[in-house]
Amino acid sequence: MGKGVDMEWTSTPITTPITADLVRGALQLEETDRGLLPHRLPSAARVQSGDPGVLSAEAQAAGVRLVFRTAASTVELDTVRTARTYAEVPPRPDCAYDLLVDGELVAQTTQPEGDVIVTSFATGSVETRHGEAGTARFVGLPARDKVVELWLPWSEEVRLVELRTDAPIQPVPQGRRVWLHHGSSISQGSNADGPSSTWPALAARAGGVDLVNLGLSGNALLDPFTARAMRDTAADLVSVKIGINLVNHDLMRRRAFTPAVHGFLDTIRDGHPDAPLLVVSPLLCPMHEEVPGPGAFDPTALADGKVVFVSTGDPAEVATGKLTLQVIREELRSLVEQRSSEAPAIHYLDGLQLYGEQDAAELPLPDNLHPDGEAHRRIAARFAASAFGPGRPFSQ
Repeated sequence: MGKGVDMEWTSTPITTPITADLVRGALQLEETDRGLLPHRLPSAARVQSGDPGVLSAEAQAAGVRLVFRTAASTVELDTVRTARTYAEVPPRPDCAYDLLVDGELVAQTTQPEGDVIVTSFATGSVETRHGEAGTARFVGLPARDKVVELWLPWSEEVRLVELRTDAPIQPVPQGRRVWLHHGSSISQGSNADGPSSTWPALAARAGGVDLVNLGLSGNALLDPFTARAMRDTAADLVSVKIGINLVNHDLMRRRAFTPAVHGFLDTIRDGHPDAPLLVVSPLLCPMHEEVPGPGAFDPTALADGKVVFVSTGDPAEVATGKLTLQVIREELRSLVEQRSSEAPAIHYLDGLQLYGEQDAAELPLPDNLHPDGEAHRRIAARFAASAFGPGRPFSQ
């Protein structure tokens, strides 16, 4: 796989305005004084959330990509990124830009310029370091007619400034089924090798569908505004992955959980009454299987400059209604069985079939919470087989 490099143009570059017909995976595009900002939640949802974590996650460009047809051998995209890091730990590597040609990943590069927001665990202070626009550059592409997909970083806000090529580009009409997926940071892409290598992106490619990824890091919390955004988004296939964030936040008890899931699904069904709807329970996460939340950063690891998560709950409180991942799987399975007796287009997928005990032994969660790149690929392959395979809920 190649990497974008700095080279001189061999012909006069063509600048193409970045318009909605070139952008996939965003629900709204905002004009700002520093470029076009893709949003994965519409303004009505953003206004209702009122939470900085939601606003940060939805503006990160997971699953957002530029798609166009061209014979260009050089593609450049100027962007202003906003990356987030913590003062007490080394910064994460810059998130990549992936370029696919006719569905195959051929190049990956980074664009380190832009803003960086630094938060301190110790003091709670937030510092913003402003930067300029930079360029993600791809050269040496096959000079023939082809479909190009330029996937944006899954963990950074990306303002789109200017798109340049050495041959004209054309939008690609939407011709495939649209898969709308909602989940946690694992669905958004945490620890994946690149934006086109998150498990939903890989599964979408295997299933031959167009992805709208509403993975919202830390915020898959059954929020009504998210359900309404899903209700109002055009889609042929819908899935929701529910559980881990509710335990992480210790947000609700068993009594509230099941009715809240029903309400969330009812709202989705208002806009997608007949679409196949897949409810996915949590992957294995040993620290929360039998121990409720809240989750927290391990202070010992932080002292060593590492981010590792731990559970701080008391297992004895499960008897009084606290949620664990085992409890959530039990409730979701029962709920889907109940609903499917009246609406057969709803299906259940046990997250342990995607990542279970044997997987954790072979590919342990590096920070006790998020899978690594290899685990993303394994999860994607299993999801594709379970969802898109013959006779499965999302089969053609």
